[in-house]
Amino acid sequence: MSTRLTVPKTYKLFIGGAFPRSESGRTFAVATPDGGFLANAAKASRKDARDAVSAAVAAGKGWAGATAYNRGQVLYRVAEILEGRRAQFVDEITAQTGATVAEARAEVDEAIDRWVWYAGWTDKFAQVAGNANPVAGPYFNISVPEPTGVVGIVAPQDSALLGFVSVVAPALVSGNTVVVIASERFPLSAISLAEVLATSDVPGGVVNVLTGSAAELAPWLASHPDVRALDLTGAGELDWVDLQIAAADTLTRIIPPQGGKDAAPPSLQRITSLTEIKTVWHPKSMV
Repeated sequence: MSTRLTVPKTYKLFIGGAFPRSESGRTFAVATPDGGFLANAAKASRKDARDAVSAAVAAGKGWAGATAYNRGQVLYRVAEILEGRRAQFVDEITAQTGATVAEARAEVDEAIDRWVWYAGWTDKFAQVAGNANPVAGPYFNISVPEPTGVVGIVAPQDSALLGFVSVVAPALVSGNTVVVIASERFPLSAISLAEVLATSDVPGGVVNVLTGSAAELAPWLASHPDVRALDLTGAGELDWVDLQIAAADTLTRIIPPQGGKDAAPPSLQRITSLTEIKTVWHPKSMV
């Protein structure tokens, strides 16, 4: 009787709704905690980063133009599919990180719950973050939050799934599109989540996932003129001052690195920090 060989999966990038290999052809091995081979992952290049930004720019108008209610329904659909693939994510987290099954289940459950929490804010945060301003004149003066645009993100490096969800979900609430550099140590769950996004109703290009070296990729996102905000939550091991300097040339806003086991706990501030306030004046009717 022959012995069946396993078929190791090669985890590719996620750009524009597709799963290409890196244009450089590079891959890197993802290891188990004891040093065993787990899978190959694509090692993104600066051209991959540029392609991802282009895809995010192209998707921006449609995603920002969708109604808040529709964005909420789309994001909730992601949570539904993630719930259905819960066992797969538990297995991946235990294999990558060495966590117990109970710990991995807790992380997946928290990631799903957090995604649902942010989905619920899509049609509510504007009422909290915006307002009607008092003015001395016959005018209405109204401030409303709008998406910033393309957000470059360095995901937490010591988290397989929860950290990734915690930085991506809030950026999508207001209509931003994202290019996210996944954890170099634990990249598999990020690409599996990209498969969830690809089979949900999230338009291609709204979320783009790069795997590989954050130190190599982050400077290109920081200096890219089409990246309007940079979330460096997971960039604690990088020289983020240099990234700030690079981002300053294009007036890119910065969310600085965050520490701790849960570096990006759910908060309304994570949503509003990636929005811009538009204020409009409208004359009151004199009739």
